[in-house]
Amino acid sequence: MARALIVGCGCRGRQLGARLLGEGWAVRGTSRREEGLAAIDAAGIEPALADPAAPGSVLDLIGDVTVVAWLLGSARGTPTELAALHGSVLERVLEGIVETPVRGFLYEGKGEVDPDVLERGGSIVRAAGVRWHIPVAVAKSDPGDPSAWAEEMLSAALGASLGDRRIV
Repeated sequence: MARALIVGCGCRGRQLGARLLGEGWAVRGTSRREEGLAAIDAAGIEPALADPAAPGSVLDLIGDVTVVAWLLGSARGTPTELAALHGSVLERVLEGIVETPVRGFLYEGKGEVDPDVLERGGSIVRAAGVRWHIPVAVAKSDPGDPSAWAEEMLSAALGASLGDRRIV
């Protein structure tokens, strides 16, 4: 059975999680705060407390994961914190998944975070895909269109789980 880890399992993450559950996947979703875990659990998703700013807390959750979805396109924080989440922290997580069961990485490339920061994150993800031969996808659908966004993310997750080596 394929398992997804959704890092940043807010409203959109729970929407993606529901679609993956419908496809027969096991889904684990993260929240930085205890208060967020109840909504994840109520959606039928396994809740996990992890702070994406602390890569080890995310990497501790990937031992049985097929696909990681980094859904932080609308994360909140200072410009420095957001630059790190989509820069050095993202690089550390990507390096950490190299010799694990993870076979795909999905990156939310649109959202409320500065577009230049998201573009840099997308470049990091695409470069990691080339370097380590990991299927990656950088979602470009507008999160304001939940249906198109969820369809793009679901398609990318399913492709990655089947070993689709496209880097988009």
